[in-house]
Amino acid sequence: QRKFVESGGALVQPGGSLRLSCSASGFTFGHLALSWYRQLPGKERESVATITRTGDTINVADSVKGRFTISRDDVQNILYLQMNNLKPEDTAKYYCNTKCANFNWGQGTQVTVSS
Repeated sequence: QRKFVESGGALVQPGGSLRLSCSASGFTFGHLALSWYRQLPGKERESVATITRTGDTINVADSVKGRFTISRDDVQNILYLQMNNLKPEDTAKYYCNTKCANFNWGQGTQVTVSS
């Protein structure tokens, strides 16, 4: 059964940092391009960043360029999102999925940026 479990979300002050983790199972992790997504309050889910099978970062949202870094560990089947210089507008629930978002969604992890 294909499964994603996101973790690492928290309440953080503006300018702070967080690292999100996504543990995946039920499929050949290293064979797929993977993405982080987020859903802001009252808005549709959007893609934040994508990492290819070979570890190249692509399709980074303009709003997070230079602040967020996506990475992957194909041994432990974990996808990461390092988030620096967080802003209140980054407040959202964060999810991981394939680049095509064709697997079931996990529960997500809540990131709240507020002073």
